[in-house]
Amino acid sequence: MELRQLRYFLAVAEELNFRSAAESLRIAGPSLSQQIKALERDLGVRLFDRDRRSVKLTPVGVALLAQARKVVEGAEELHRTAAQLSGAAPVRLGYVNWLPPDLERRLSAVSRVHVDTWVAPSHAQAARVADHSLDLAVCWIQGADLERRGLDARLLGMDRLYAVAAGEDDTPIAAADTCVLLDRDETSWASWNVFARELCQATGAKPVRIANGGITGSAFFDHVRRIRRPVLNSPKGQTTPPAPDLTRREVVEPKIYWTWSLVWRRDDQRSAVLAAVEALAAGVDDQALRAPDAWLPADDPYRLP
Repeated sequence: MELRQLRYFLAVAEELNFRSAAESLRIAGPSLSQQIKALERDLGVRLFDRDRRSVKLTPVGVALLAQARKVVEGAEELHRTAAQLSGAAPVRLGYVNWLPPDLERRLSAVSRVHVDTWVAPSHAQAARVADHSLDLAVCWIQGADLERRGLDARLLGMDRLYAVAAGEDDTPIAAADTCVLLDRDETSWASWNVFARELCQATGAKPVRIANGGITGSAFFDHVRRIRRPVLNSPKGQTTPPAPDLTRREVVEPKIYWTWSLVWRRDDQRSAVLAAVEALAAGVDDQALRAPDAWLPADDPYRLP
């Protein structure tokens, strides 16, 4: 059982509507449903009665609601008390699915950082920084979004994307000969869909529309088998090895990069925030992005003129 699952339980109990609760939490509806089911499995009880038309708390859910609220409020009070005792509130950092592996070492000497447990898509994390729910976020962002939200950004890392194909052929493949998945769920996959559409237009890769969240995970491998053509992976599947019947293939002409930015509010001049930015972003190697065969979206903050 995780604290965020209790927060999700409280949100659904308040809205009695999974879609509204997911929107207020800035997460995808399927993800919210999965987390509630996981919480019910961990507790060994059913918290909600739900069908296509309505959501209701079960008697057990009603009985546990006050205690769950007390646990969440207690955790928040613990954070406030710790901040008061230390003399300064921690810097709040959100992320999507990737953080620098040496984050704690880099930050230990400069700032107290609280890594937020609410993992959310890039556009949602950027919005949380802009509305002061977070101080920093690691996310994918475009230049226009930085201006619109009043944010600054530094490059924190990058992923070179590759293709996954059926069979044993592991030779490099041109981007134009790949497929790129676009998911109908714009709430969860907004940033990826923007990236993917521009990539297809720029390189000739073939867009394939899906509706099951199969941008990553086992569903992604199922799409590769069904399409029978190399499919570009996503940053969320960057470290997942292909299934035994599939092969990873390097994408060339061009080499495709996804960038990770560290973003913060442009008007936030607190020394703890700026020190954390410098500690995390200093020395990041961007040489790969400067190569003539590197591809980034036109409005990527790190694309060369």
